[in-house]
Amino acid sequence: MPTFGIEEEVFITEPQRPTLRSFYYLARLLAKNPRFYYTHSAHNFARGSDVKQGVMGGVEISADMNEDADALVDDFAKRRADLASVTNGLIVPVGHLFDYQANTNTCAIHVHVGGVADKKRLYGNLAHFLPVLALFTINSPFAASEYFGQSYRMANSWAIGAIRGDWEYRFQDLIHSKRLGTVELRVSDPCWDLGRIRWLLRAIKAIAELDETLDAGIERYNSLRDRMCREGLLDEIGDLVDELKNLVDFPVELLRRTASDELRAVCDSEGIVGAYSALDNGYRNGVFEPRPVPFGKRSGTAEGLLGFVGYFVPRLPYYAWKGLVE
Repeated sequence: MPTFGIEEEVFITEPQRPTLRSFYYLARLLAKNPRFYYTHSAHNFARGSDVKQGVMGGVEISADMNEDADALVDDFAKRRADLASVTNGLIVPVGHLFDYQANTNTCAIHVHVGGVADKKRLYGNLAHFLPVLALFTINSPFAASEYFGQSYRMANSWAIGAIRGDWEYRFQDLIHSKRLGTVELRVSDPCWDLGRIRWLLRAIKAIAELDETLDAGIERYNSLRDRMCREGLLDEIGDLVDELKNLVDFPVELLRRTASDELRAVCDSEGIVGAYSALDNGYRNGVFEPRPVPFGKRSGTAEGLLGFVGYFVPRLPYYAWKGLVE
């Protein structure tokens, strides 16, 4: 029977950009439940020249694998609540920060599928529907304070890309994870809306339970990918939308008006910090509306150092093991 897992990376801004204080929040999260969050949390840094825009990247939490997609999302909501309870900054689930242009500093949702006998068939069937699956949470409308389209992250992130011939090559939209032995969907942007994430998981579950082998359509996907990043739902994938809707009766309006569209509208009216506060409110309370931000700019260096000692140092053995197996 298929099993499903989810990882989500989010930025924590103070209020407009991340600081090293993110480590402090991770240390508090680890202290809250050491046994679980030792292996179910992580952090990211910018790389190379992107460090000039800001060193700190997103933080990551994940939920345990589950046979029930809806139960997985319910458990994931509890993990989100844990992160929110230890975090004073704005939790910003978005693929790329609006005033950055940094392809090494991005955030994502990764969905894992295990417990299937024929992983190659699962991989191909997920690839078949990839032009639709990517749209459920697509959510990265800005770069360098300019509107980009549906997802700057999907178009430019170093960590993903068009599908290649080697399914274990890590930096592409869909892979076979050597470390976990799962098929991993890496293309999706993070999104505050658990309803969108729930439909994404339901769709993946329906695909994982198919007994037939579909045409992977990798050339088709790769040829459409750049336009999808800019435009979102394309006329050329109408047949795939209908085909997936026959498997799971999801609201097509989720694809027509994307999370990225909704976020752009808020940013246009409220500015960057207003949009980030709406994302934080949505993440914490399920209400996608801006609210007052009570703090000004703070470096967070002192708390960041405390967090580094309390989070990064204890997990060094885990980092070493993970690096070896990946």
